[in-house]
Amino acid sequence: MNRTVYSIEGKEIRNIELDDEVFNLPINDDVIWYAINNELANKRQGTASTKDRGEVHGSNAKPYKQKGTGRARRGDKKSPLMVGGGVVFGPKPRDYSYSIPKKAKRLALKTILSLKVQNDILKIVEDFSIDSGKTKDIVKILNNLGNKERTIIILNDDDHKIKRAGNNIPWLNFLSYRRLRAHDLFYARNVIVLESAAKSLNNFYGKTNVSEGEAGE
Repeated sequence: MNRTVYSIEGKEIRNIELDDEVFNLPINDDVIWYAINNELANKRQGTASTKDRGEVHGSNAKPYKQKGTGRARRGDKKSPLMVGGGVVFGPKPRDYSYSIPKKAKRLALKTILSLKVQNDILKIVEDFSIDSGKTKDIVKILNNLGNKERTIIILNDDDHKIKRAGNNIPWLNFLSYRRLRAHDLFYARNVIVLESAAKSLNNFYGKTNVSEGEAGE
């Protein structure tokens, strides 16, 4: 499929050929959900913890006598029924992370890219850098390319200057074509792919790449 390449001024300058195996797949909602939930689970710290009645500090003595008070029988102050007592079935530190097949993760990322193309959210832009590293310079480019909403820029190389320029913009994130994240990509309102990154995506996820590799991990 052919897509237009835009200049940093927002003008159409040429066309680029995108691999249908990467940018023109049928939408698979299940695999997208699978990949996003995996990423969110892997990010969980799992440090929540509560004390059960055996861990609460306190006396084992009965709070009041068994009979004659007219109140319910109480074993000790550490009972879950008492204020300050233990917690029943409360959370304990645990590892929520799990792995999914690489093929499933790759399919999810390709499906999301295809979804963004179909919704006309993905835009191919000529390669650029911010030599000054200043936020105002990248904001000027972004104003020419789209509105100020949740934006992802997919880079071909790890450009520290462009990342430095966009570091102060809360609605802007950067991703490498080798390390895409399904959650960030799916919820982006604008996806800007540098021309060199688009070519790399063709090779990395397309038919020409015979090895599975690692993506988005």
